[in-house]
Amino acid sequence: MPRHRHRLPQETMSGFTTTGSTILTEIESLPHSILFWRSLTHWLGGMGIIVLSLAILPMLGVGGMQLFQAEVPGPTADRLKPRIQDTAKLLWGVYVILTAIETILLMAGDMSFYDAICHSFATLATGGFSTRNASVAAYDSAYIDWVITVFMFLAGVNFSLHYYALKGRIGEYFRNEEFRFYLYITCAAIAVLMFMNQGTVYDSIIDNLRYSAFQTTAILTTTGFATADFELWPVLTQYLLVFLMFIGGCAGSTGGGMKVARIMLLLKHGTVQLYHLIHPRAVRLVKLGGTPVPAEVMQSILGFFALFMGIFIAASFLMAASGMDLVSGAAAVIATLSNIGPGLGSVGPVDNFAHVPAFGKGVLIICMLLGRLELFTVLVLFLPSFWRK
Repeated sequence: MPRHRHRLPQETMSGFTTTGSTILTEIESLPHSILFWRSLTHWLGGMGIIVLSLAILPMLGVGGMQLFQAEVPGPTADRLKPRIQDTAKLLWGVYVILTAIETILLMAGDMSFYDAICHSFATLATGGFSTRNASVAAYDSAYIDWVITVFMFLAGVNFSLHYYALKGRIGEYFRNEEFRFYLYITCAAIAVLMFMNQGTVYDSIIDNLRYSAFQTTAILTTTGFATADFELWPVLTQYLLVFLMFIGGCAGSTGGGMKVARIMLLLKHGTVQLYHLIHPRAVRLVKLGGTPVPAEVMQSILGFFALFMGIFIAASFLMAASGMDLVSGAAAVIATLSNIGPGLGSVGPVDNFAHVPAFGKGVLIICMLLGRLELFTVLVLFLPSFWRK
């Protein structure tokens, strides 16, 4: 791939951070070995970063548990075992089982084993790399769309809940407040998209449900697959999809974004603050699962939100300075900062990132890394006090 060598840094970072924003063209002309490795980087990056970095971050003074909290953020992250190594093994086991099940189901839909395993890697890692130029749309199969939709949804769920489900405790899903909120967001977004698209984009309710459910799940879970050019959909539906880009998957999933747990707690915090304006003497706490959220945790979440938005705004201006229009530049930033892949404008679902200026590519590589490692894990390295410890 001599002509693609200058593109490898971004493609590699996009793979391991499960972003899926490709800069390669004519994907189907590439050797199967290259495309398999490209998909495998997703699968390894989805959860492997926890295990791979256990021997690295302790040398820097960060420690394994800090990284585990970065990949499995939020106060509800389940510590299935007292040692992080044991937890990683359990989660990897769940990861392998789900990948195998999806591969078998895709093969039942007339996908070759090669295509099935590559798309399973990308789905469970919420990556989005495909072996086809037209992504999943190339198969034009309702069955394949629904299988991938279901597994994208599962990939956006806290993997500890999958572990409990495999142990026969399926009720743990609905006892988890974050999962219930995640399910609500997904269903509500699908309903809104269907309402906006019915009669304007799709005449068939079945087709409308199929494409609306697929794109909602692909964007919310930050997988980034595409079966339709949603830039041709009504403008309000595009605004909704952009909003979903900021949310991302659940804490403890392979999804990117700010995470459902943080968004849920931010909304609860806002509600409590409004209540205190009306009843200043009242005592009302932010709770998650019936347990009060410690003030320091809430401050950390507020700090993360402010930092996330600050990086998004600053990086968007840098993309504009590189020569991209504001919409495309901002879309490219949120698509990489939330590890999604496609955005809007010139980096939309039927386009790629090959045309992005060199400076812009550098900005996006940094956004991918920051987004995958939850911002703080990377930025703390630039604090002088960190190195004096």
